[in-house]
Amino acid sequence: MTELNRSNEALKRIVKEKYDRISQSSSAKPGCGCSEGPGCGSDRGEISYSVMAEDYSTLEGYAQEADLGLGCGLPTEYAGLEAGQTVVDLGSGAGNDCFVARREVGSEGRVIGVDFSESMVEKAKENAEKLQYDNVEFYAGDIEEIPLDTNIADVVVSNCVLNLVPDKKKAFEEIQRILKPGGHFSISDIVTSGKLPGEVSRAAELYAGCVTGAMVKAAYLDLIRGSGFEKILVRKERKIEIPDEVLEPYLGNDALNRFRDSSVGLYSITVNGVKPA
Repeated sequence: MTELNRSNEALKRIVKEKYDRISQSSSAKPGCGCSEGPGCGSDRGEISYSVMAEDYSTLEGYAQEADLGLGCGLPTEYAGLEAGQTVVDLGSGAGNDCFVARREVGSEGRVIGVDFSESMVEKAKENAEKLQYDNVEFYAGDIEEIPLDTNIADVVVSNCVLNLVPDKKKAFEEIQRILKPGGHFSISDIVTSGKLPGEVSRAAELYAGCVTGAMVKAAYLDLIRGSGFEKILVRKERKIEIPDEVLEPYLGNDALNRFRDSSVGLYSITVNGVKPA
């Protein structure tokens, strides 16, 4: 096994362990899988949630028990879902986006959730059973090797998950594979407007998670194009502000001011793309 493959496997193991812990924890909303460290304590957990996540509570199909506060957008809002469609949610967690999607595709549609964490999958299955949804399924699997047939999905959605995947190109190629010709995706993810200073990246990761794997926005969109998608469109972009008190211990006042004056920042984007027909 190459050094790169060993590194990727180590990253996957860390992600899996982290989300296994979250699935077995209380209903606290850490915001995109908050790492251990500043911002993950009980006194600041709510701040972390508000920084990354968006409010689902007004969406039809929302199930509070399935909302662990792990997202950074509302991908279903821009997914153009229609009755009878088959939707795949990558990194489905406890089922939040799946249940919102199920409301749009109806009882004649089909919703499939895939998550790397087996305990998250079990949690999602329990939630689906409580809601009595017999057309929502959940499977454990790696997004770099999605355990689904080719050309199965009308729409793929994902919420703050692709940035956690070591080989993002392979992940988008897998999305291309499972989509039907002419199908499309709606993905919310974390990107940057430039290269974050190492200290800023570290502080942000500790505060809200999901930052270390974030790509520069232009490179992220180029990667999607290189995976064969067309009609790529950023539907929403929201700047994520990491509070000064989180960054100061890592940067100091002078470096913090330089960072604030620069054009580099952290953003949540929701992007659509279409598989050629």
